[in-house]
Amino acid sequence: MGRAFEFRKARKLKRWSNISKTFTRLSKEIIISVKENGSDPSNNSKLRALIQNAKAANMPKDNIERAIKKATENKTENYKEVLFEGYGPHGAAILIETATNNNNRTVANIRSYFNKSNGNLGKAGSVEFMFDHICNFRLKSEKIIPEEIELEFIDYGVEEVEVENNEILIYAPFNDFGSIQKALESKKIEIISSSFERIPKNRLYLNSEKLSEVLKLIEKIESDEDVQNIYSNVDLKNN
Repeated sequence: MGRAFEFRKARKLKRWSNISKTFTRLSKEIIISVKENGSDPSNNSKLRALIQNAKAANMPKDNIERAIKKATENKTENYKEVLFEGYGPHGAAILIETATNNNNRTVANIRSYFNKSNGNLGKAGSVEFMFDHICNFRLKSEKIIPEEIELEFIDYGVEEVEVENNEILIYAPFNDFGSIQKALESKKIEIISSSFERIPKNRLYLNSEKLSEVLKLIEKIESDEDVQNIYSNVDLKNN
């Protein structure tokens, strides 16, 4: 199995979010997408993908429509996507994706989490280079042969194809997301959901005690309302 698939599987066992957090994250992403490219999914590929993701997460239709409507209202605050980088205890590299309407508040909060956990917030570029930015798609496996998908989409940038629970997972570099989405849609292949991941190029192995300290920091960060996703290079597979 590929590196991206194994990372995703391990990370899935250590979920740092709950249903409420997931719905909030998706709502913010929908608002950002609508404000950037409009409320018509047929003309906004990112919004189409987010609606698919929301449905896959069992987000109520009313919630999705409310987020789209909210984004079209002038009084709705603009959210800005900001990436934070830092080191937790024991040298653990941590990347934090946020969507904030008050950057000063978010910076202060994120810095305090690191400071209180024997870590430090780094400068732009201090950690990001340690991760590969990739995209993935979950597809319905009916009438689809994984080997054929791999051969057919290799020219679009697909690097890994895996099968999990009667679904096909394909992975590719972040920049190939648009071309792959367009190709899948043109071939009438149903996309269940899609997302972006940051895969560590190398893993950091810690004993249980040290890992616990890192996870406590991650939990603090994850609880912040401005945080969308968190990535770390600590190995979770065998813990």
